[in-house]
Amino acid sequence: MELAHAATSAGRLHYAGLVREAAWAITGQRLEADLAETQTRYLQQLADDVDRRVKAGDLAHADALAARSEVLASQSALLGMRQRQTASEAQWTTLTGLVQVPRLFWQEYKSDTEVNQATAASIEDHPDNRVAALSAQRARKRLDAVAVTRREPTELLLRIRQDTPGRGEQAQNSIGIGVRIPLGTAGRNLPLQAAALSELDVAQTAELRTTERLAAEVAMAQAAIRSAEQQLDAERQRTALLRERADLISQSFKAGETPLPELLRALSAAAQADTSLARQQVTLGLAHARLQQAFGTLP
Repeated sequence: MELAHAATSAGRLHYAGLVREAAWAITGQRLEADLAETQTRYLQQLADDVDRRVKAGDLAHADALAARSEVLASQSALLGMRQRQTASEAQWTTLTGLVQVPRLFWQEYKSDTEVNQATAASIEDHPDNRVAALSAQRARKRLDAVAVTRREPTELLLRIRQDTPGRGEQAQNSIGIGVRIPLGTAGRNLPLQAAALSELDVAQTAELRTTERLAAEVAMAQAAIRSAEQQLDAERQRTALLRERADLISQSFKAGETPLPELLRALSAAAQADTSLARQQVTLGLAHARLQQAFGTLP
């Protein structure tokens, strides 16, 4: 019963891992699509401004064509992102039976506290570890049962019989001695004992491998969190620099000091940096979710 309960908990945890991965994948797609939508609106405004300046004679018609081309490219990319998001949300509904996907925020995690606590935490209560330990315990009990049957002694039976006589009859008493020899002899139980020993060896090996696997998953999740934090800091600084550069070039373009192609390149670089930053945020959130998964914590 206890093993069945542990196996059920392990199944639930495995399902929770699928849900976590799906939820964070959709979160990343949402962030990227929202950024692409913002970029598309900005390029549309830029194209409208370029059209006005072309009509005023400040810019060439080629600039208007280039601006409109960027708008169309951005719209096409946005449509592709929304389509992939819709497909992922449909898969989410199939997986969970829910229509709405919860919004996840990587800022909710306190990295230092969680990682430090996780280092000192134990994985003994992990459902997979419980299943492996209980399986080894069951195999050990089976071996003990076979050993007890194999050592069952021969029994000496003593029987005393007293018959109450009828009227005019003599009493009849008898003593019987018998020997009971159990059929579970060593020769008969030797294959059973070998099978029980083999089962125990397999179960103990599986328990050891499970413990090692869980410890490795925890270590990898902790390392992934630390790496994601460092990369997030780098991406944040890079994004700020490229966004500031794009703003300066945009002001220069409005003043007529910078050509449109240079502004478009700067905007593209800034947009790519924003997307990379969003992806790194999702990577950090997913790393925390995987750490919780490694410790057998349900969401």
